[in-house]
Amino acid sequence: MKHTISRREFLKTSTCAFAGLTIIPGHVVSGMGHTVPSDKLNIVGVGVGGRGRKDLNFMQSENIIGLCDVDLAYAKEMIQTYPKAWVFTDYRKMFDTMHKDIDAVVVATPDHTHAIVAAGAMHLGKHVYCEKPLTHSVYESRYLTELARKKKVATQMGNQGNSGEGVRLICEWIRNGEIEEVKEVHAWTNHPIWPQGLQRPAVGMSLPDTLSWDLFLGPAPYRPYHEIYTPWNWRGWWDFGTGALGDMACHILDPVFQALHLKYPEKVFATSTQITMDCAPHAEKVKFTFSARPDLPKVKMPEVVLHWYDGGFVPDALYELPAGVMDGKEWINGVIFKGSKDMLICGCYGAKPFLVSGRVPDVPKTLRRVETQPEGWRNGDHHMDWVRACKESPENRIPGSADFEYAGPLNETVVMGVLAVRLQGLHKELLWNGEQMKFTNISDQENIRVVKTDLFTVQDGHPTFNTEYVTLPAKETAEEFIKHNYREGWKLS
Repeated sequence: MKHTISRREFLKTSTCAFAGLTIIPGHVVSGMGHTVPSDKLNIVGVGVGGRGRKDLNFMQSENIIGLCDVDLAYAKEMIQTYPKAWVFTDYRKMFDTMHKDIDAVVVATPDHTHAIVAAGAMHLGKHVYCEKPLTHSVYESRYLTELARKKKVATQMGNQGNSGEGVRLICEWIRNGEIEEVKEVHAWTNHPIWPQGLQRPAVGMSLPDTLSWDLFLGPAPYRPYHEIYTPWNWRGWWDFGTGALGDMACHILDPVFQALHLKYPEKVFATSTQITMDCAPHAEKVKFTFSARPDLPKVKMPEVVLHWYDGGFVPDALYELPAGVMDGKEWINGVIFKGSKDMLICGCYGAKPFLVSGRVPDVPKTLRRVETQPEGWRNGDHHMDWVRACKESPENRIPGSADFEYAGPLNETVVMGVLAVRLQGLHKELLWNGEQMKFTNISDQENIRVVKTDLFTVQDGHPTFNTEYVTLPAKETAEEFIKHNYREGWKLS
């Protein structure tokens, strides 16, 4: 009996058995007389002080070989947790130095740098896990979607509830006709839970030695450093974040998009508390209108109007429900699907769905399940499903359920809604052409007036109002919101 075979013979005879894998498990080839390939991914993280810390810790079964953060003090815990990992402040230098060793990249920077980091990784052929919102602008979402398709890499957006049981039940119930056709949806969140509605600081502050401010700004316009921007509070500032809508809608609207087969809305209207040039408002309402989609075998897909509320606003529909329906249920985040037969309600992440009638649907489970334990998506299964996809060949890969092919269009709608909030000074419903990524009813002659500063003082009991406005060309401004003009030295490549 032949006890050993050559590497060439092994690869030839194992082609069929491992056709779907790009990384061959080490235990299979051990003892074959050559270096054993790792069955683990080599992963690097960009933005590891905040959400990236949790993301990478969910993947600690793999090889965490590189850490990058513009704030080394904020990233201190991760640097101590992975002492063998290389440490960088500039992701470009990390890619240049380590690109031959990197298999996959986790992106958890502020929103405005998601796209440039993810694109840089994919151009090198690396798999990408990117936190939500996928990008800061509509164009960036389209760019990443098309680039992932071209490069055939495994991708996943960090809306972890997407891998949960609740989202799947909602899809199966609605597609089975349990509440019949849906023409109206209401979604809400208690966020923001960080400061918004702020004035831009008039004076900068001394820069901490541990923070690379220019790298934090990245493609955004230059401004002096102030501690009000980072860490974490960047979410409310337009140059860096996308406010409560951008932060939470990728979680809360995920089951809405999946269950109702949505893609691009055709109309949008937004209103909010006072909005400024620099900072998102305290609270906002956005109405999206989606045209009818092809009917499914068991349910029609008519035009649907989706209402979004945040910052303390909640839908009137909550108070129109029968007494006792929401007893013991979550009120701070959720979705109401109003069907012609029944209503379906769920919490954030599509969690704990139920029908207002009290019926418990018994329908076939037709969708692939991800989690391996109850609430597995809270324990890293969403992340590890991406890891699994990274190890499969493009020809045989089962994509992560929030891969960019799906997450890209979802995110486009979310950040387009953010634009509608910023363009609300036009005082009209905006018409949106999703395929062409443009508003079609903003003329060259229209302007919007936006608050730049709003100062209120009281002297000797008498109030003084000093509000400064800036007037912007609406069409040109909208185009820049859709596709940003990056600061010199930064680009999507």
